[in-house]
Amino acid sequence: MKSVRRIVHIDEEKCNGCGLCVPACHEGAIRIVDGKARLVDDILCDGIGDCLGECPQDAITIEEREAEAYDVEAVKVNLAADRPAATDVPHTGCPSARAWSREPAAPAVPLGDAEASPSQLSNWPVQLHLVPPAAPYLRGARLLICADCVPFAYADFHRDLLSGRVLVIGCPKLDDGQLYVDKLTALVAQNELESVDIAFMEVPCCFGLVQIVRHAVAQSGKDVPVRLTRIGIQGGVDHPEL
Repeated sequence: MKSVRRIVHIDEEKCNGCGLCVPACHEGAIRIVDGKARLVDDILCDGIGDCLGECPQDAITIEEREAEAYDVEAVKVNLAADRPAATDVPHTGCPSARAWSREPAAPAVPLGDAEASPSQLSNWPVQLHLVPPAAPYLRGARLLICADCVPFAYADFHRDLLSGRVLVIGCPKLDDGQLYVDKLTALVAQNELESVDIAFMEVPCCFGLVQIVRHAVAQSGKDVPVRLTRIGIQGGVDHPEL
């Protein structure tokens, strides 16, 4: 039954999709959908507002409006469904830090019985903080901007993502995002890049890398084609629209 009560409101115009509100909501009522934080269902929101202080864009407020009553049992079902299929442990923090385990896939051939795949790395350094914007290898490059967890989750990283590209890596959760925006703005502005590929993990906070690159390209004044590759924690891959 609907009644007027306190409930979260998210201003999508202000939201930049950083995902910091997701782990702050202990009911799992907020998800990142199409790059924006969204309230999944009114019945999952208790209206207390633990997520308010986590939003750097002040995009989340508490409003009073007509909504379905808060449902504790629905929250339990929602939290249970949000767990990875693999074995996990109780977790109330950021989805990127959720502990889980699974049996690794058996190698196609015994180790030592086949030649190792050649590395496709063509430049060094790769950490974005260390890459000089005027590095010669950036001129006309096909640039791959990669979250640093991606190569560990995606087995064919070198073959499918790195081959033929110049690599820079970073972590949008642990590093200074504004420094990355400034560095990438200079990098894109000073080089006639052929293209930019962004490889990021499916966890909400990792979408911050997409936002960082988006801001940098816009500030650079360059028209560069950008393509997204999203990697699942267990190795799945898809290409969402920018």
